Amino acid sequence: MKNLGRNVLYFLIGILVVSFLFANVNSESGKATPMNLGEVATAIQNGDVKAAVINGDKVLLTLKNDEKRVTYKEPAESFTTLLKNYNVAPEKLAAINLEVKQPSNTALWLGTLLPILLPLVLFIGFFWFMMRQAQNVNNRAMSFGQSNAKEQNDGRKEKPNVTFKDVAGVQEAKQELMEVVEFLKFPKKFTSLGAKIPKGVLLVGSPGTGKTLLAKAVAGEADVPFYHMSGSEFVEMFVGVGASRVRDLFRRAKKAAPSIIFIDEIDAVARQRGSGLGGSHDEREQTLNQILVEMDGFDTDTNVIIIAATNRPDVLDPALLRPGRFDRRVIIDPPDLKSREEILKVHSRKKPLGPDVDLLKVAQRTPGFSGADLANLLNEAAILAARRDLKQIGQTECLESIEKVMLGPERKSHVLTEAEKKITAVHEAGHALLSAALPHADPVHKVSIISRGQAAGYTLKLPEVEKHLHSRAEFIDDLAVMLAGNVAEREVFGDVTTGAQNDFRQATRLARKMVTEFGMSELGMRSYGNKEEMIFLGREISEQRDYSEKVAEGIDAAVDKFLRQAAETAKKTVKKMRPALDAIVAVLLEKETLEQEEFAALVKPFLPVRVTSDVA
Repeated sequence: MKNLGRNVLYFLIGILVVSFLFANVNSESGKATPMNLGEVATAIQNGDVKAAVINGDKVLLTLKNDEKRVTYKEPAESFTTLLKNYNVAPEKLAAINLEVKQPSNTALWLGTLLPILLPLVLFIGFFWFMMRQAQNVNNRAMSFGQSNAKEQNDGRKEKPNVTFKDVAGVQEAKQELMEVVEFLKFPKKFTSLGAKIPKGVLLVGSPGTGKTLLAKAVAGEADVPFYHMSGSEFVEMFVGVGASRVRDLFRRAKKAAPSIIFIDEIDAVARQRGSGLGGSHDEREQTLNQILVEMDGFDTDTNVIIIAATNRPDVLDPALLRPGRFDRRVIIDPPDLKSREEILKVHSRKKPLGPDVDLLKVAQRTPGFSGADLANLLNEAAILAARRDLKQIGQTECLESIEKVMLGPERKSHVLTEAEKKITAVHEAGHALLSAALPHADPVHKVSIISRGQAAGYTLKLPEVEKHLHSRAEFIDDLAVMLAGNVAEREVFGDVTTGAQNDFRQATRLARKMVTEFGMSELGMRSYGNKEEMIFLGREISEQRDYSEKVAEGIDAAVDKFLRQAAETAKKTVKKMRPALDAIVAVLLEKETLEQEEFAALVKPFLPVRVTSDVA
């Protein structure tokens, strides 16, 4: 379509040029008033004509008052002879300045040949235009099986502006990939010790942890051609196109070796063969087979490294993961506290932060956030500061953006009635009170009854230290905290509402995991249920039960026991610390929000000792 618009523009410009030439040829005569030959003879006989210019069959007259007139004669007839036929006296004819001009070659060409050539030229131009469009269609059809991989570091384009300095955290992943870059830059350093270049590196991590960013950093650090392509770009509706594109991609990379190929979301074409619902997918399997052959077939003397990224390593074909193809698997975990602070510093480089901004405190409030979440957090803070007409981003905007990313924007239009507002305050006060009272619960950072997203209110509790292992006592306290909102409603109002449905869902899920996966119940130290890795429409559709119906009843009983004892712990704590609950509710109804320091100061007088949960 771009070429079509350009060709039409050229065609219109050509028409305008031809029209301009015609206008210039006829511009002089166009300014003169036409006269017939009889009027011309009368004017000359009366002495009103000062000069006459004869140019072919056209006669341009200049009158005594400098007016311009024009007349036309027969091409083969002399003008003077014509005037004599009109009985013009010879002395009158001799009194005017008579000039005869020969027609120019340009005028002859334009006047004689152009009417013949112009239609021919237009026809030839239209025919050429149609042939060229057809040729473009043929070229696109012939290149259908070629890869559309983007190439960087080819000597003509600028290098990406992302390097390993722009990737915070993930030190082990950066070290692994830096070795790959060094292997391509300084191969003798490794080959002298008998080391072989790794064929492939698989980046595995949750969405947003920085897999593609690391690939961009490799492209920025490497001095070799870098080809990047998405896994979905190989697959087409025609069988064989994906394999053809794989061959073309590796052919280009081998020609430019040493080089790097990056395939993002490789699970789109590298899923395990012979599994899944609805039969096999011939196009995807042929594409995968071609990738396997290119990575480790007969032609193994190539200096091409393949980097791939996926967040579903469990569905990849085992033949792709064996040594010789993907020799290294780099795990990219969600960032810890120190890494989150470094990531925030990277993303805040081009943002004007206020003097009150403490990125460490922001990092402490964002456990479980990925790099993409942290980038989105600072972007939301910048938008919020701009909305408030501020010149710098403050700590307030950063903390509010955390809640916006986690729960959604404030629902200012969602106005609660006074009764609903009090119920929400009691519910959230119950969660916060149990978090402060139980010894293994996470401390409260904020309590609010301002609606955000789907929540009428929320209690933000975060661990003091990031943990990778969790104890049974921690889970017991977490269950009591989850059920405390409903228990507080029963204690204060003698009735319950629908506000605890999400709490029940999370508590039931945690209790079932404690029984079936973590071995924390009386049923013994084993797991129950074997989840199949078969995915359909993005959901797990089956779970293989490796236990009897009697054991299933025992699992349900153990789950119920955990939930009952957690509810009893919450009930005992709320009754014992009812004054603290009422104090929290009163402040929430007045201020709607309690920050960590305010909450700690409020409940400290009511917490001489921490309550111990009843452990099953």
